[in-house]
Amino acid sequence: MRIHHLNCGCMCPLGGALFDGFSRGLTARLVCHCLLIETDNDGLVLVDTGFGSQDVNVPSQRLSGFFRYFNNIRLEHRYTALEQVRQLGFSPTDVRHIVLTHLDFDHAGGLEDFPQATVHVLQAEMDAARQASGWRDSRRFRRQQWDRVGNWAFYQPEGERWNGFSSVRTPLGTRDDILLIPLPGHTSGHAGIAVRTAEGWLLHAGDAYFYRGEVGNPERLCTPGLRFYQRMMDFDHAQRVDNQNRLRALSVATDQHVRMFCSHDAMELERYTS
Repeated sequence: MRIHHLNCGCMCPLGGALFDGFSRGLTARLVCHCLLIETDNDGLVLVDTGFGSQDVNVPSQRLSGFFRYFNNIRLEHRYTALEQVRQLGFSPTDVRHIVLTHLDFDHAGGLEDFPQATVHVLQAEMDAARQASGWRDSRRFRRQQWDRVGNWAFYQPEGERWNGFSSVRTPLGTRDDILLIPLPGHTSGHAGIAVRTAEGWLLHAGDAYFYRGEVGNPERLCTPGLRFYQRMMDFDHAQRVDNQNRLRALSVATDQHVRMFCSHDAMELERYTS
């Protein structure tokens, strides 16, 4: 099994270091950290897709104006999973499965670029997306990004334990372990994706946290901008905080072999790609 770390989106909100903790100018740099996994028996597996080709081509039809401008999204084909799969020498048809942390606009925009793939997601997330109403949820869940997906696999948050969390094994027909780890709070059906590697477990925590300082330390460290954004996007604040605290405890446990990263921290992505 080989894992590629991809950046499938670039967002540059005003605030600089108040968001990302390192930028020197007026704008920050946030990424959409996705995985492309070469499995032994099941072709390519994408974990999240970031923004898709149609988001770039017709953004006004696919993305809400508020989030486009608030996040200052840089829509370019080079950031799409489709283009990066091709750059790695693969065909889009080689992507046979897509496993989603959740269905927010910056995670699911590329689903329709891989029409032959089966999309795996928690049932609660799809229920929330289909029933989305109100100002925020109608803008975060964009039916235009996934209404033409033909192959879905939905899961309930039940199953074996994984490092103290419940988990759901994806039946990909491969000996490589890829688990959905329910982490509700950011959305009702949000999940982390755990992948067993030769070095131990790798956890894509999605939007369970946003800033590198929120894990790996006994106490939470987060920039003001990302504290605000997480609070603004909470489906259930108490659940999100509880799951984030549990992830932080796991990240500092010396008896566990789990590496974790979130979706939007550029320095975390650099750690895996440098």
